[in-house]
Amino acid sequence: MSQVRSAFNKASNNYDDHAFLQKEIAVRLDQKLNTISSKADIILDLGAGTGLLSQQLTKRFSNSEIICLDFAQQPLKYNPSSSKICANANYLPLPDNSVNMITSNLMMQWCPNLNTLFLECFRVLKNNGLILFSTFGPDTLKELKKSWLIVDDKTHVNTFIDMHDIGDQMLQNGFQNPVMEMETLTLTYQTVIDLLHDLKAIGAQTVTKRSKSLTGKDKFQLMIKMYESYKNNGKLPATYEVIYGHAWKKTTGVGNITLESQ
Repeated sequence: MSQVRSAFNKASNNYDDHAFLQKEIAVRLDQKLNTISSKADIILDLGAGTGLLSQQLTKRFSNSEIICLDFAQQPLKYNPSSSKICANANYLPLPDNSVNMITSNLMMQWCPNLNTLFLECFRVLKNNGLILFSTFGPDTLKELKKSWLIVDDKTHVNTFIDMHDIGDQMLQNGFQNPVMEMETLTLTYQTVIDLLHDLKAIGAQTVTKRSKSLTGKDKFQLMIKMYESYKNNGKLPATYEVIYGHAWKKTTGVGNITLESQ
């Protein structure tokens, strides 16, 4: 996790200039509140970073307290919110039953143990409180993954959790009636290097830690050659499987998972 934190700290200066996908998903996540919820006095935004989602929430909930929490300190310096906490989402420095809503935009994929995260979220939410989040699914960066697989059998791109498994873990930790949705978004690039530069600029170049010998010049060039085979109309695709989920904390009742596709 220290490697991930360091990457996001380094990327914070110019993060917003490259985070067009993250901005778009933050807007789409906020719009889901049109039909899910109407009010919340205290909102906790996990992985708030520079404030892409919390700024949307501030417009929607102008009279609410929005607490922006992130485990990387530098991005929070660029977050305009007045209430900011630098802390680990697995160990929330908040009392039990203290917030009405928890939001999270593209943070969960960096959490090594979702059970721990959901347990903490359940603890700090008030009864009838809402958790709303976005994260990435297994098909994210599938072109990059497949291109590396031709080179060797090592893990070069992070593994993302299937939405069915996320819903199961929410139920296991007490949340009721989780609703999971998925959509596919595709960005296009002129070159593979452009994609890798974008990933680095948002702190996401930390695919899994590996030794330098695994990504020597020859292997790297072979990966690029394989990725070029995906070119369509002169553009290289980069696929993102975006998962949206929400659920409620209720002290009684039995939950079921609802799956929706967009």
